[in-house]
Amino acid sequence: MDLEKYWDKGVDLIMDRGPQILLAIIVLIIGLRLIKFVIKLLNKGFEAKNLDPTLRPFLSNLINWGLKVLLIVSVAGMVGIANTSFVAIIGAAGLAIGFALQGTLANFAGGVLILIFKPFKVGDLIDAQGYLGVVEEIEIFVTKILTPDNRLVIIPNGALSNGSLKNLTAKNKVRVDLTIGIAYDEDVKQARNLLVDVMNKHDKVLQDPAPFVGVSELADSAINLAVRPWCDPADYWDVYFDILEGSKDALDQAGITIPFPQRDVHLYQHNEQG
Repeated sequence: MDLEKYWDKGVDLIMDRGPQILLAIIVLIIGLRLIKFVIKLLNKGFEAKNLDPTLRPFLSNLINWGLKVLLIVSVAGMVGIANTSFVAIIGAAGLAIGFALQGTLANFAGGVLILIFKPFKVGDLIDAQGYLGVVEEIEIFVTKILTPDNRLVIIPNGALSNGSLKNLTAKNKVRVDLTIGIAYDEDVKQARNLLVDVMNKHDKVLQDPAPFVGVSELADSAINLAVRPWCDPADYWDVYFDILEGSKDALDQAGITIPFPQRDVHLYQHNEQG
C-alpha cells in the first residue's frame, strides 16, 4: 500500500510539474548554448579592441559565471523554487567574502583599473610608491617592477591605482635632473659653457629640447647649477652617470673648484677691565 501511495504521488507530481520541469530543462540547455555563444563574441570583441591579454580571460570568466548563475536562478524559479532563497544565499556569501578579502579585492579592483585605463604598460619606466624601475609584469593583483640595482619589487595594485606615480616613458623623452655646485669665486658663464658642451658631446643626450644649465641656488658653500639633459627613457641611467662624471672631469680640467661644505668661524676676544 505504501509503494502504491508513493507511486501515485510521483505520478501526480510528474503530471503536475512535468511540463514545467521539461520547459526548465529546455531553457537550461538553450541558455547554456547562448552563454557559450555570447562569450565567444565577447572574446572576439576583446581582441578587436586590443584589450590587455591579462584582463581578457578574467572578464570572460566573470561574465560567463555571472550569466550561468542568473540562468540557474531563472530555471529554479520555473520549477517552483523561490528565487528569494538564492538571492539571500548569494548576497550573504558575497558579503562574507567581501569582509574577508577587503585588501585583496582592493588590489583586484586596482588591477582591473590599471589594465583598462593603462596609466603604464610593460616596459615603461615608472616612479611609484617610493620605487623607480621598469615595469616587468602587470598581474591582476600586483605589478612587478625591476629597479636599477636589479631587484624585483612587487607592488599591490590597490596602492598603485590609488596613489600618484610618474610614468617617465609616457612622452618618449625624459629629463635628467642634476645639481652641480661651483665655488663662489668661479666664473659661472665659463662653468655653464663647459657643462653644456659635455651634454652636447654625449650621443644619448637629445638636442630637442636642448640641454640647459642655469643657477638654481646660492647655497651656503656653493653656487648650485641645475644641469638638465634630455634623453630617451631607456637611456636615463646611462645619461645620469655619464654626465655627472663628465661634468666633474670638465670642471677639473678647467680648474673650476667644486667646493665641499665649509663654514667660517670668527672668534672675538673681549678684554675685561676690573
